[in-house]
Amino acid sequence: MRYLTDRKRAEGLGSAKTGTAHFWSMKVSAVALLFLIPLFIFTFGPMLGQPHDAVIAYYSKPFPAIVAVLTLIVGFKHFAEGAQVLIEDYVHGLAQKILIILVICLSYAAAAAGVFAIARIAL
Repeated sequence: MRYLTDRKRAEGLGSAKTGTAHFWSMKVSAVALLFLIPLFIFTFGPMLGQPHDAVIAYYSKPFPAIVAVLTLIVGFKHFAEGAQVLIEDYVHGLAQKILIILVICLSYAAAAAGVFAIARIAL
């Protein structure tokens, strides 16, 4: 006979025991993007159609470069987590694991390439 209630036995045991942390990570990155995307648009927008030298000079300043790097990092992290949830819901078996690894690698590679490009311009 068990003396624990159903709630006490189930507390802390989600489907994978980490769903809450993943949920909060997605929410935090979404809120960060809520502020970063408009900042990125307002810093990137004036440079559209400008000559190459003007763009290089503009992104040599710290504020636009930092906003662009933060937007890239947080955006690709949010993309990787969202794509992982989507793959977990709709793909099963070995293909699921392979796709999750590919999406995470693609996300890190794209973020690294973007950060490298901005660093080359800024430095």
